[in-house]
Amino acid sequence: MEKKNISLLIKLNMLFIVIVLVAGMQTAHAQTFCLQDGSDQVTGLEDGYRYELWNQNSQGKACMTIGEGALFSGEWNGILNYLARRGLDYDTSRHHQEIGRFSTTYNCQYNPVKNSGMSYLSVYGWTVDPLIEYYIVEDWRDWIPSMAEGSTLKGTIEVDGSIYDIYENTRVNQPSIVGMTTFQQYFSIRRDTRNSGTIDVSAHFDKWESLGMPLGKLDEVSFVVEGYKSKGKFEFTNLEVTVEEAP
Repeated sequence: MEKKNISLLIKLNMLFIVIVLVAGMQTAHAQTFCLQDGSDQVTGLEDGYRYELWNQNSQGKACMTIGEGALFSGEWNGILNYLARRGLDYDTSRHHQEIGRFSTTYNCQYNPVKNSGMSYLSVYGWTVDPLIEYYIVEDWRDWIPSMAEGSTLKGTIEVDGSIYDIYENTRVNQPSIVGMTTFQQYFSIRRDTRNSGTIDVSAHFDKWESLGMPLGKLDEVSFVVEGYKSKGKFEFTNLEVTVEEAP
């Protein structure tokens, strides 16, 4: 065999080894959780991003895989209420204005099964004092909170290339970050649904408060995929949740 061919073969073998090593490192980094009977929640912190998998009443199949950075994926089937989320975690000592300006850039292969039940792809989080559960809904299937009895249209916001309709709803004696209780929900629902883009999260915070929808001290700013009596799967191929710190 000629020397140049031997050299080429060595280079190709070295390239193959590097690819295998990188793939192995990525595989080793990923962690998959599936909730079984008797367990309805798993939480943790990895690469500076909080993650949570929740499966109400521990029924059906509920899995989540966390990857590098903020990336995550998951699948669900036969569940009552499935929730997988990842993002920035806070200790409820400061309001959002005291922390800074929030935004997120994302790309998600979002594949809930049509007509199988409800699902959301959203920015998500909680505040305390007052206790608020909030959503910025980018895409959804089969049902949306604007259809709920008692939901109140509060206004709209035009941002990030679309109009979002803003709703408020009351949840009575339902699960929350402080246990079973009654709390308010805020929703910004995008009219032109999408699975990728950039979201000015703080623009929604500011708009809600201008409409008389106060936010409390911040618990989290996450991206969430939620399913209710449905099935599907998803994978974030890009996800950054960032904050420009307040001066």
